[in-house]
Amino acid sequence: MKIFKLIASAALAITPIFLAPGIASAQTLQEKGMTSSYVGAGVAAGVTNGGQQNDAATFGGNVQGRYAIPNSQVSVRGSALFGGDSTALIPTVTLDAPVAKNTNVYVGGGYAFQTNEGYASQLGNKNSPVLTLGAESQVTQNVVVYGDAKWGIDAYKNSSADAISLQTGVGYSF
Repeated sequence: MKIFKLIASAALAITPIFLAPGIASAQTLQEKGMTSSYVGAGVAAGVTNGGQQNDAATFGGNVQGRYAIPNSQVSVRGSALFGGDSTALIPTVTLDAPVAKNTNVYVGGGYAFQTNEGYASQLGNKNSPVLTLGAESQVTQNVVVYGDAKWGIDAYKNSSADAISLQTGVGYSF
């Protein structure tokens, strides 16, 4: 039930961005939002614990990338969260909403694949569906800063607990 509440809340939060007057044209979206693709690296912190062995909150790093689909508000992203006993590899698809010049917020979903299932990563210790919510901004011609939260649903073995991980980093845009 809580997953449906979160999805509904996220949808309601970003709906005004898409319905706001003056944002409807593709030209306005190009002027406001960030349209470039990038690859970046930074820190990642798991902030939850599944209550069993090998599932403690873990701090480490992240490598993330975004491929912006031309003439669309959709992006394909990939993340690797590393530093624990397992690495979480997370492909996602997001809907990107421009909020300022060269700045987007995004919401999307994907799936976390653990390289060593049963051992701690920043996003739980088993393969699981993932929802993500984040923001990104191109601060100079080739430099992007990003941050997001990832929610792994039922992400721990022998537990019904969900996992949450927070990431931030700096990327090279192209």
